[in-house]
Amino acid sequence: MKKTVIALSLIISALIIYSSCDKVDELLTFDIIDESSFTIESSMGINLPFSIPTPDINTSSETEFANNDTKADLVKEIILKELLLSTSSPAGEDFSFLKDIEIYISAEGVNEILLASKKDIDENSSVIVLSTTASKLDDYVKKDKYTLRTNVTTDEYLMHDIEVRIDMTYQVTADPL
Repeated sequence: MKKTVIALSLIISALIIYSSCDKVDELLTFDIIDESSFTIESSMGINLPFSIPTPDINTSSETEFANNDTKADLVKEIILKELLLSTSSPAGEDFSFLKDIEIYISAEGVNEILLASKKDIDENSSVIVLSTTASKLDDYVKKDKYTLRTNVTTDEYLMHDIEVRIDMTYQVTADPL
């Protein structure tokens, strides 16, 4: 009987500790929002993938860490929670011309990796949500700047340039110690 009580006590203690760790992670989790843009030029062909670089994205991570009472060396994990694309020019444009898109992230001293993508796009919307990867992005977002590269395949010939905005929400989890 004593062994059963002790075992039950240990199991309950482990569950309490585990659930309190989840609560601590929730308290130490916050978002960093970055944005960028790129232009899909009218002269691009159809059904052929082409690469479009974006300007360097200067991160505000140090400021965001400080605003959330943490520091870069206390960050446990950074993942991409959401990546939205929206057409910003010309007015009223949608993504009906887009077949596939892949967005890669790179930073100085860190290999390029896939950040988000969407295949077989069949949307007449001016905003689309890409599927994000589960990659840890600490080495990219902690830097002063990083770069995105976009691979795009269109399924229509474009008569005009299209400006696309990228909105990224990174989820940051810090370590209390």
